[in-house]
Amino acid sequence: MVMLDTLANALATIKNNEMRGNREAIITPASKLIAEVLRVMQREGYIGEFVYIDDGRQGKFRVQLLGRINNCGVIKPRTPIKYRELLKLPEHLRKYLVSKDIGTLILTTNKGILTHKEAIEKKIGGILIAYVY
Repeated sequence: MVMLDTLANALATIKNNEMRGNREAIITPASKLIAEVLRVMQREGYIGEFVYIDDGRQGKFRVQLLGRINNCGVIKPRTPIKYRELLKLPEHLRKYLVSKDIGTLILTTNKGILTHKEAIEKKIGGILIAYVY
């Protein structure tokens, strides 16, 4: 089986386990990008603890689910966004958030993986990679 987008697979695994009411999800393969996105989701209170498991192959993450995720996924195509656009989200990006203050866009910037709120605080733009609410 060929995996083209490991981040999309990871977020789909989290979403599916969340919908089933499971208390944890196993994400494979593990990557630094997935670890950073999980760290952001943990900081925002969407997931609990997560642990890297070295299985001798590509590695896994065991993620504790808190039942707080309604939807999550990647933004395709990856969309560059400027700081000024983050202040007033364009129409084609609003579909990823339920409401103005509900949900989080995750973007990759030159300061690391941040939420859209953190990027506004730091006055930087980046490339949108995922959403969660």
